[in-house]
Amino acid sequence: MSVSNSGSTLSIVQFTHQVEHVLDLVREERLPLNAHLMSLLLQCGDYIGELVDAIECNQEAEEPNAERRAALLAELAEVAQTAAAPGEAIASEPVRTALRFASDALADANAGGMEVDAALQAAADYPYWHLSLQFNENVLRDGLDPLSFLHYLRSLGRIVAILPVEAGLPEAGAMDAESCYLGMEICLASDSTRQTLEDVFEFVRDDSRIDILAPQSPLSAYATVLQRLAREDAARLVGQWRSLALFSEVQWRSLGAATLEEAAAEAVPVAVPVAGARPRPLDERRAQEQKFIKIEVSKLDQLIDLVGELVIAGASARLIARRRKDSQFEEATQAIDGLMEQIRDAALTLRMVQINEVFQRFPRIVRDIARDLDKDIELTMTGSDTELDKSMVERLADPLMHIVRNAIDHGIEPAAERIAAGKPPKASLRLNAMHESGSVLVEVMDDGRGMDRARILEKAIAQGLAAPDAELSDAEVYRFIFEPGFSTAAQVTELSGRGVGMDVVKRNIDALQGEVAIDTEPGRGTVVRIRLPLTLAIISGFQVVVGNAVFVIPLDMVVECIDMPPRQSGSHIVAVRGEPLPFVPLRELFDLPAREQGRARKSLVIVQYGQLRAGLLVDGLLGECQAVIKPLGRLFGKVKGLSGSTILGDGRVALILDIPHLVQHTQQQEQGNTAAYAERSVAAAP
Repeated sequence: MSVSNSGSTLSIVQFTHQVEHVLDLVREERLPLNAHLMSLLLQCGDYIGELVDAIECNQEAEEPNAERRAALLAELAEVAQTAAAPGEAIASEPVRTALRFASDALADANAGGMEVDAALQAAADYPYWHLSLQFNENVLRDGLDPLSFLHYLRSLGRIVAILPVEAGLPEAGAMDAESCYLGMEICLASDSTRQTLEDVFEFVRDDSRIDILAPQSPLSAYATVLQRLAREDAARLVGQWRSLALFSEVQWRSLGAATLEEAAAEAVPVAVPVAGARPRPLDERRAQEQKFIKIEVSKLDQLIDLVGELVIAGASARLIARRRKDSQFEEATQAIDGLMEQIRDAALTLRMVQINEVFQRFPRIVRDIARDLDKDIELTMTGSDTELDKSMVERLADPLMHIVRNAIDHGIEPAAERIAAGKPPKASLRLNAMHESGSVLVEVMDDGRGMDRARILEKAIAQGLAAPDAELSDAEVYRFIFEPGFSTAAQVTELSGRGVGMDVVKRNIDALQGEVAIDTEPGRGTVVRIRLPLTLAIISGFQVVVGNAVFVIPLDMVVECIDMPPRQSGSHIVAVRGEPLPFVPLRELFDLPAREQGRARKSLVIVQYGQLRAGLLVDGLLGECQAVIKPLGRLFGKVKGLSGSTILGDGRVALILDIPHLVQHTQQQEQGNTAAYAERSVAAAP
């Protein structure tokens, strides 16, 4: 994009110059980098994005949000006026480090698509190719001479300057005569193409680091070269560039420091070689690199579908092998089963991403909302490396957004109210994610005022959601906040109070076959827990038979299988190792006929969801399987107790049990039995 006299482009020039002036003042330690200034810089970054968007939409002549621009410029000018006189250092090392990152980001943005003027454009004053080389340590053992590459470069142009890289060199006594430790930075004047220069290093390209910067590359590319070098080498390279007068003074500053000498002085320190050891700087860098390849989501979904069909076909082959009673055939199918399980796990891993993709957007959101509401909030995020299915991560963002906004607006008190309640003025908000019992648990925790149970119940009765004389548990009362149109807010704000949001949270979590629950304590805070399955594609399952029907239980939720213990007539509670355990007779629940043939003794499958356990009474156990989850369709999609279906090896359809719902069903049933027992006891009392 060339620089023109159009409105938005000139606006970028003028606006970014004001921002850079403030950044220079902080870099020179004349301004403190406090919370107010950080908020102002973030708003300036947002506005620069709006200016770029205007240019991309061919709306250069229109000034986007002129009032906001004027307000930001006024704030920048006001902040600049408070700067200390030159030489009065007020900033600390963390402040200098933060400013360096902020300035680097601005320079990268300018070079990457916002060339604001000739000084901050691509490095037009640099007319040479820059080659950054680090040869592989084994290049000499492979029969290649690094100097031959330099001789060949001379045939393609003129080597203006060459700087050997000295960092990482071992002591002379620790050097290996057959190892190459050579690295260099080369300034080359040549009319050759990039492909011609890359072909020079054809035989060492795979094992060596070869970075080639074309003439007039973005300034950020040269900054990257400096950042990769050790401190002493970076300082020497800066001196070389200055001796050649390759950049203007404004271009030096746009690279992220007042001078490039300062940037070089603060570069990564040189690693000290250990005596007797041969350092391998190139190999160490490669070990830390993460290589990624971008794949279309549709291709990945197609792979998962094919793996699912492979699992079904494998189950069919295994069934045929058992029927034929061919030992060699069975042995071959078992080997195939093992490979298919590895393929399944590897394919599903491709879909797994870290929940940090969602978490990373909340620091800015919490900061902005807290500032608007004049609240002081410290956000803590743990478990950001927890992985779950990518499709679920994308659909989890909106529910988490609603929960966090409600926690800040409703739950967390203003500082004065917190102090009066004996709390610290700074509130705590925490996002946590972890794996638990074959599922992913995401928690949003605050130390605010908690929820008012009486107020929620009063509002629920007023809206006809509960009977006035109903005796409800805490969990049942707090579940009302997920009803459409339900709100206890005294007044409507920009963030909440309209009764819209939490019902969307519940609907979205239900669509992911998950569960959302609330645990709150008045005056102490609230915890909202979202529990989701790890994947919605293929699971390891455990087959059981009830009547003539086959059901699949997610294997991660199965604790153990035991013979059904004796129980009292009519009771749905049994004693397992002296502890009461509620259970669900699946045949009664789904109204299935008894098995035509089978043993009289039944089995109890003990399952766990979160911290709750329950038993499932079945007629027989069929063992483990790989289940490809198929949707139930619109007709059966809302049937309680079922989460999907799968195809067995013999072509039959087996239903996958919804363990979270069944566990909750047993808990409610147990509470009902306890209440009924108490009523009978009171009635029988004299």
